[in-house]
Parts: sequence; structure tokens; C-alpha cells
Amino acid sequence: MTKAVFPGSFDPITVGHLDIIKRAGAVFDEVTVSILENPGKGCEFTVEQRLELIRDAVAGIPNVTVCADTGLLVDHCRRIGARVIVRGIRSGADVEYEATLEQVNSRIAPEITTVYLISKPEHAHISSSLVRQLIKIGIGIDGLVPNADHKLFRRV
Repeated sequence: MTKAVFPGSFDPITVGHLDIIKRAGAVFDEVTVSILENPGKGCEFTVEQRLELIRDAVAGIPNVTVCADTGLLVDHCRRIGARVIVRGIRSGADVEYEATLEQVNSRIAPEITTVYLISKPEHAHISSSLVRQLIKIGIGIDGLVPNADHKLFRRV
């Protein structure tokens, strides 16, 4: 059984994230969507709120679970028994950034493999930071997040 982790801040989860989750779920036996807290990164939504948004979005995918953790990603993978890290790639800039992370992770935990899934073209422009900006200026986010009508989006 191959268990994979799809890590991120998911502040908030987007349709691009959800597409990667669904595609990873079709490849791996189990996928854990993991919010890894980064104390240096300010988030609009609390961990609990992000967990709620993600759980609602993945409710119909049977082999996907959701959790939150702190510390290094590879330590998290070891704790939950995951041998694969799934990362989404939207652009060339993502490739360079993700390659650097993968090199560090493989040095610390050579038993863990990183797999990249390329975003579909219709999702390549969508980011959590874009969604947050649109919410703040009052522009609708339909089509950008899997659950745009969620109560949490009305409070921001």
C-alpha cells in the first residue's frame, strides 16, 4: 500500500489543490492532505478553519484524509507512514522552488520520494493568495475554490 502526503498551507484550498488531490487519489492507495504550520507565514484562516474547508471539499473522496502537523515535512511523513510527497506544479517558477525543496528533503529522508503533478491549464493561475485578495476586495471567488458558498468565506 502506497501512502502519499499532499502538504501545504491551504489558506484556503483552491480548485487547483482539489484537482491535484483527486488525481493523487487515483494513483496512490491513500492520500493525506496535510496542513503543515509555518510560524513565519501569516495565514488568513486558522488551522481549524482550513481543516474544515478541506474536509468539506474532499468529503466524497474515500481514500483521502486530512490532518495538521508542525515541524519538518519529512518527519511528518515518517510519523504517518507516507513514502511519497505529492506536489503541484503551476509554472516554471514552481519547478525551481520545488526542486530545491526536494533536494533538501531527499538529503534528510532518502526513503521518501517526491512526485510532481502538473496543474491543468485552467487552474494554473489560481493561488490561495489570489483568492484571499479577491475576498478582501469583495470580488466573488466562484470557480476558484471548491466551496465558495462556505460560511467561512463570508466572514473574511
